[in-house]
Amino acid sequence: MKHIINPPISEWASLCKRPILPNEYLEEKVINIINKVQMDGDKALKEFALAFDKVSLIDLQVSAVEIDIATNEVTAELKEAISIAAHNIRTFHLGQKENELIVETIPGVTCWRKSVAIANVGLYIPGGSAPLFSTILMLAIPAQIAGCKRISLCTPTDKNGNIHASILYTASFLGITEIYKVGGAQAIAALAYGTQSIAKVDKIFGPGNQYVTKSKELVQKNGIAIDLPAGPSEVLVIADKNADASFIASDLLSQAEHGADSQVVFLTDDQTLVEKVKLNLLKQLKKIPRADIAEKALANSFSIAFNSLQECLDFSNLYAPEHLILAIKESEKYVDKIENAGSVFLGNYSCESAGDYASGTNHTLPTNGYARSYSGVSLDSFIKKITFQKITEDGLKNIGKTIEVMAEAEQLMAHKNAVTIRLKKLSDEQ
Repeated sequence: MKHIINPPISEWASLCKRPILPNEYLEEKVINIINKVQMDGDKALKEFALAFDKVSLIDLQVSAVEIDIATNEVTAELKEAISIAAHNIRTFHLGQKENELIVETIPGVTCWRKSVAIANVGLYIPGGSAPLFSTILMLAIPAQIAGCKRISLCTPTDKNGNIHASILYTASFLGITEIYKVGGAQAIAALAYGTQSIAKVDKIFGPGNQYVTKSKELVQKNGIAIDLPAGPSEVLVIADKNADASFIASDLLSQAEHGADSQVVFLTDDQTLVEKVKLNLLKQLKKIPRADIAEKALANSFSIAFNSLQECLDFSNLYAPEHLILAIKESEKYVDKIENAGSVFLGNYSCESAGDYASGTNHTLPTNGYARSYSGVSLDSFIKKITFQKITEDGLKNIGKTIEVMAEAEQLMAHKNAVTIRLKKLSDEQ
């Protein structure tokens, strides 16, 4: 992990660039996958499963028997944890419901909005080196609260053609039974355009590797809605002298173990803390199973010692991290200084893992600096807003002249006439 001391502002932008794993012709490869799925449907999905996952699939959809078997394989302890996490996530997202106001903009003219659920949504759940069953909770629960009519789920299998039991159980626990054994870019293509077995959806949600990310980017260009741009996971920790070095190291490693292309950043105004964190990283690395992955991520990561916490916050706002941890005294005082972040964790005991699993906030967040312009997934992600208006006779009299003048100024005389003809009728009836 590279250490930098007081870099000049002119270097900050270059430091904020994320690492990119080399993959020649990535876009071309993904385009070929998408085109193949569009042309050959289920046949293409099965061919890709054989080519990429070395598994020969007969049926793409998971059967009720497979779900029952998975349910029996999940421990009671994990089932309880999933239940508690689901309760917290549901509670937090229920709080995001809005009571839409009816507004009278001028006497006789009333306007309002109505929240309508996106009818068909597709969830992509990574299941390779880490079966992310928690992502099902983060995506399906707000979709259900929103009232989405259909929720379909795609996730890859292992080499035996099986989906991890925790993924199947969590989906079943939430009442989701439309589950398909499809991973990678081909899963995104299937959800976007449909196949013989998989009906197309209106919006696609979920994280994934660079193939999944690129495929979501490409189908979005063709008019298929996605949740947000999502790349490798990242965390930025800001700490002062009151922070616990072992806590900081654990938070950095919790993101570093996601993947070799993940990035973790540590900022502090206390130079002595840097060495303490480094020693704790080395100590804790020896104890985690995914140490090889975490070490590769750390090689793409860095720490910076600044002169002040304000500089740390300024750099963080430029970096716009997916996860931001403020391991500083009276961290709540700094909330108003945070402009760009996906999700923020305040204080020494607010570990990022809590947000990943069970505190209630959503862990599907913007990465790669997109927190400057995107929010994480929320109830609103599964809703579209439709505006309504009701104009009475008196209302049209009150606003009609304004419309006529503006329409004529834009030389759209049919627009003007739509008002004039009504006003004339009202005048004639008097």
